[in-house]
Amino acid sequence: MDWPFLMDVLHQLLPGLPLTLQLVGLSLSIGFLLAVLVATAAASRFSPMRWIASAHVELFRGTPLLVQIFLIYYGLGQITPLRQSFLWPFLREPYWCAILALAFNTSAYTAEIIRGAVQSVPAGEIEAARACGMSGFLLRRRITWPVALRQGLPVYGSEVILMIKATSLASIITLTEVTGIAHKLISSTYRALEVFVVTGGIYLALNFLISFALSLAERRLHAHLADRNV
Repeated sequence: MDWPFLMDVLHQLLPGLPLTLQLVGLSLSIGFLLAVLVATAAASRFSPMRWIASAHVELFRGTPLLVQIFLIYYGLGQITPLRQSFLWPFLREPYWCAILALAFNTSAYTAEIIRGAVQSVPAGEIEAARACGMSGFLLRRRITWPVALRQGLPVYGSEVILMIKATSLASIITLTEVTGIAHKLISSTYRALEVFVVTGGIYLALNFLISFALSLAERRLHAHLADRNV
């Protein structure tokens, strides 16, 4: 193993890490807001809202993320009214196209995580809260949302890790994040094995840190249960 070369590759890949983190942070933030809207629509009493939410989830969960990136990056430019709108200065940039595709994709999965987490709240706890006089927003803030958060966080943690790995697809549309830089190094050095070993190591370290942080958050949310068992 050529350790000096591996260290050189690492130094050249690290400048792409901030862009990777930007893609992850923005896509997850936007995707979570969209997911809340989709999950709310899915629980609506109005059938058209439920149909729209279901179509969104099925569309973005049922098609490959790579295809979604291509459709957004290459397809939006084929829509003449969109090219003439105020959105075009953003949507013609690969950076925003990648974020849009990643956000739409994660919103579909996150909406299902939210829906499942809310449905997992025991009916007995809700009935007990209502018996104590809670209703509406107070019931959601004190009972539904805290319990749903504890139930959904482990699953959402897996979605975060998947999104970190999914950012590597942004290199397909010319973004020079970690994987994009790796492709350039391979084309200039022809040493794919070493470059991809270092690239995989960066993603592995990043996902390990995220998993550790989520584990701490999960432990904190369940601290009252541990105290109860003592």
